[in-house]
Parts: sequence; C-alpha cells; structure tokens
Amino acid sequence: MPAESKVERKDKRIIVENVRRVLLKEYLMNETRRAGFGGLDIQRTPMGTRVTLLAERPGLVIGRKGGAIKSLTEAVERQFKFDNPQIEVQEVGSPALNAQIMAEKLANALERGWHFRRAGHSTVRRIMEAGAKGCLVVIAGKLTGQRHRREKFKAGHIKYCGEPRNLWMDRGFAAAKLKPGVIGVTVEIMDPRAKLPDEVEIKQPSAEYLAAAAAMAEAALLVRAEPKPEAVPAAVPAEDEPEEPEPLILEEPKVAEPKVKRGKVASKRLKKVAKEVKALGVDADVEPNGGDDA
Repeated sequence: MPAESKVERKDKRIIVENVRRVLLKEYLMNETRRAGFGGLDIQRTPMGTRVTLLAERPGLVIGRKGGAIKSLTEAVERQFKFDNPQIEVQEVGSPALNAQIMAEKLANALERGWHFRRAGHSTVRRIMEAGAKGCLVVIAGKLTGQRHRREKFKAGHIKYCGEPRNLWMDRGFAAAKLKPGVIGVTVEIMDPRAKLPDEVEIKQPSAEYLAAAAAMAEAALLVRAEPKPEAVPAAVPAEDEPEEPEPLILEEPKVAEPKVKRGKVASKRLKKVAKEVKALGVDADVEPNGGDDA
C-alpha cells in the first residue's frame, strides 16, 4: 500500500483528537450530572491539558477536600490518555441562560412525569424571564402515541444559520428515558449581549458637540451678513506703459486682368503701332506675330 502523505496524517490526527474530546465531554457529562453540567472547554498548554468544567453546583464536583476532582483527573488521564490533565471547575453565573443546564432540567421534568407541553412552555418562560433575546425548545420522540413526532416551543428572536448563530446561539441537548421510548430535548438560547448585524444604535449628541455646532452656525451667519468689498482694478505701473495697438492694414482686392486674345487682328494692330513708333524715332521691340497688348 502507498505510504500516507503528510496531509492525510494531519487530517487523521485532527479526527482522532476531536473524537477523543467528544468522548471526554460525554464522560464528564455523565459523571457530573448531579452537579448540573453546563459545558466544557479543553485547551492544550505547554504544561499539559487544561480542562475547564462549568457546573451549576461546583461543590459536588470538587468533593470533600478535593477528593472527587482528584479521582476524576486520574480517570481522565488513564482512560483518554491526556498529558497531565488539570481540571478547573467554574460556577455558572446564570443557569437559566445555559442551554445545556436547561436541557437537562427539561429532560428530568419529563422523566418525573410532566406533560411535554407544560414542561416546554415552562422552560421557555423561565429562559425569557432571565433576559435572553430568544430561545427555541424542541422535544422529539413518542410523545402521545406510537408514532414519532416533534414539538417546538419558541419565543423572542432566533437565528437559524450564519455567523450570528455561531456567535450568539448556545445549544444544549439531553435525553429523557421514558417507558414508550427515549425523548430527545434540544434547547437553543440567544445570548442577551448578542449584537445582530441589522441592529443600528443612534447615539444622542453630547452637549459639547451641540455648543460647537451652534457656534459654527453663528459664525457662518456673521460671514454672510458682512458687506463684500468692491473689486478694485489693478493699477498699471508707470514704467510699463500699455502698448499702442498696431494699425489694421486692409489689402485691396485683386482684380483679374482681362485676357487678350491673340490672332490676326492683334497682329495687324501691333504692326501699325510699330510703324508709328519708328516714325517718331523711337526703337521698340515688338513681336509681329503676337504678344501682350499694352
């Protein structure tokens, strides 16, 4: 078989690591069910693996003199092969806004015999009274008969997809084991601090800004009210006297000279003129066979 490439080996390591984290979450959820499991955060550090566990009652997780948490740490290191695990327990500030805790409480209510509609509406009301922007409760399974069906209880604003869902929607899941079968409970809660893209906040102007705007408006009115100075023509220096414009010379239109036809009549006239000129004693060169008429 061909050797695995670096990309395949890296992808395989990522899958193995994610599977190990999911198994650790399920294990801690089962071990700390009585304490109110609220979530898990795993971080790898140079000193080892830090596991942050959220619980409604952290005292039950820690135990007397820390005995419970020590045994839990040893079990995590032995079963899941984490390097030097360090479990830190934190108390949940508002349990009604934690989706996992509310899902567990709803599943316990169904196991105790509550009607699913009463339990669903009660859970939604409690979450909204705690200050959530919205919540969605889904109960699925054999609720009233042998056929599987799903009931939804919702209130407020809910995001089903996109980045706002990934940022602000907390999701929890639990299972209630009843006589007809297993009923799945899903709870989604929108964080009260959620800031959605379509929410626009218009801030009121401060007193300093209003005073500055009024002063600018008064200054603009004063500038408009002042008379504008008349434009003064620029003085011409004495040394640089203006040059007189050159006189406009109009050219006379050219008249085309009449063309003289050459022929026998012109030749006779030239001979006659030549005789008269010769009689007067003046030499003249006249072409007998043609030429320009004087």
